[in-house]
Amino acid sequence: MLKSVKTGLGLACVLAVMAGCSSTDSEQSGQEVVSQPDIEAPVDTNVVDDGDAIAPLENVVYFDFDQSLLKPETRELLIRHADRMRTASGSVRLEGHADELGTREYNLALGERRANAVRDFLVLQGVDAATLEVISYGEERPAQMGSNEAARAMNRRVVIN
Repeated sequence: MLKSVKTGLGLACVLAVMAGCSSTDSEQSGQEVVSQPDIEAPVDTNVVDDGDAIAPLENVVYFDFDQSLLKPETRELLIRHADRMRTASGSVRLEGHADELGTREYNLALGERRANAVRDFLVLQGVDAATLEVISYGEERPAQMGSNEAARAMNRRVVIN
C-alpha cells in the first residue's frame, strides 16, 4: 500500500513538472497527432524474471508529437526497467530522439526533455541517478527514414541502452 502511495505521489510530481515544461511550436500546431506506432519496438537483450517465465524487456519508449510526457503504458515498462536497474551494476544511457519537424536546436532540446522525463521517472522508482546518462540526438539519428507520419512516430522516442 505504501509503495503504491509513494509511486502515485512520484508520478504526480513528474507529471506536474513535465506539464510545466511542455510547449508547442506555433508552426507545427496544425500537425496531426498520432499515438503509439504500430511497429514492434526493438528488444533489449537483458531479460527480466516475471515469476516462472523470463521475458525480454523492450528498450524503446515512444512519445506523442511535440511531447515529453510519459504515457501510461510507458510507465509500466519503466517500472520493470527500474526493478532490473536497482539490482544490476553498470550505467544506462538514455538516448532522446525527435522527428525532423522543427529546428535542429528545438529537436535537440525536445530529445533531452524526453530522456530527462525517463530518467526522472526511473529515479522516482529508486534507480540511482548516478547510473543514468542522458544524451539527446534530436533528429540526427532517425529510427525510420521518411517524411510520413508513421516514420515520424517511430522517431519520437527514448532508447534505453
